[in-house]
Amino acid sequence: MVPVFISVGSNINREYNVRGGVKMLAEHFGALTLSSVYESDAVGFCGDPFYNLVVGVETTLSIAECVQLLKQIEDQYGRIRGAEKFSGRTLDLDLLSYDQQVCDTPVQLPRGEITENAFVLWPLAEIAPSVVHPLTGQSYAALWQSYDKIQKIWPIDFTWSE
Repeated sequence: MVPVFISVGSNINREYNVRGGVKMLAEHFGALTLSSVYESDAVGFCGDPFYNLVVGVETTLSIAECVQLLKQIEDQYGRIRGAEKFSGRTLDLDLLSYDQQVCDTPVQLPRGEITENAFVLWPLAEIAPSVVHPLTGQSYAALWQSYDKIQKIWPIDFTWSE
């Protein structure tokens, strides 16, 4: 079993899509470790605020199989392929890390957003504070503690049952 972290985000019908995406992750991976849910302003474009969290799982799937599964779940929740990179999302599921793997294909790992975006780093540091980023050599807690970019983000009360 390999430890994997996945970011979850939505700014379109946020509660429904975040709940559904997490439910589908549980159906495919089993036990999940969930961060708090955070609300943040859209980054890189003008749009509605996002709900974001990070999910930890263990899997026997390969990196490519994980990526394919995440795309299938996004598609089930109305993700439009080919939309602008910085635009609204019904559901965005990104593989952040796959154990300590460093690669560029089939996706970049660890994902660059870990060190760039508060909406990824804060929830990741919450559920995996002592895990070390394979490129920086720093724990996620240390990376979050030294994070100095200005991004509006705040934890919210989120009810998982509908």
